[in-house]
Amino acid sequence: MLHSTKPQYKNRLLNRLDRQDSALLSPHLERVKLGIRDRLEEHGTPIKFVYFIEEGIGSIVARIGNGRDTEVGVLGYEGMTGTAAVLGDNLTAHDCFVQVAGEAMRIPSDPFRDALEQSPTLRLFLLRYVECLMVQASYTAIVNVRMTLEQRLARWLLMCDDRVGGKIKLTHEFLSIMLGVRRPGVTVAIQILEGKGFIRAMRGEIVIRERQGLIDLADGGYGVPEAEYERLIGSISPTSEKSTYLARPA
Repeated sequence: MLHSTKPQYKNRLLNRLDRQDSALLSPHLERVKLGIRDRLEEHGTPIKFVYFIEEGIGSIVARIGNGRDTEVGVLGYEGMTGTAAVLGDNLTAHDCFVQVAGEAMRIPSDPFRDALEQSPTLRLFLLRYVECLMVQASYTAIVNVRMTLEQRLARWLLMCDDRVGGKIKLTHEFLSIMLGVRRPGVTVAIQILEGKGFIRAMRGEIVIRERQGLIDLADGGYGVPEAEYERLIGSISPTSEKSTYLARPA
């Protein structure tokens, strides 16, 4: 029997499901705490749970050995893990771990796949998010090759700000993994952004002071994936100020 009232969630995807698709997932969802470094997915292993983050940030990391780990995707309350399952697979190509602690709604993989089989509209809707994640990953690739470290850091801080707002609790060690550089390089980039007045850096925390300055510094590296999410799904951020992204280039 379908729920008469659709549950409300902080996660953007869950909250935008229609009543029928929500009713397929809701009975199997449970709220869980997410601690820093908790592993949500592991390369080459079966997907046990699909996580819809409600608070915090997850980091999708590609590994090629010898400590050369690099972030290729970011997700917060706009997204989900388990995109391989949406595409019909059972194994994930990358690791995904918690970068900023929070909470998530999770569902075991079996009822999630059953719901996808029962409802073509559910799969089609979640495929929109897969497309958004692919666009984000493509921009991460071009930014990593074509932009300076401080530009990459500006983009990354903007993406975090969309998902947790204002104060971002991070260590230089995490930032070095996310940006694929050594810790001294991260320290210099933070000092540059702080010198421009865009951020204030404290021990284990970065505070965004001038968002527009970071957008200008990112110089096109930020905005298109966010606009694509807004086009296909809706605003990432609940505030109108943050839901205004750069226009897609002509």
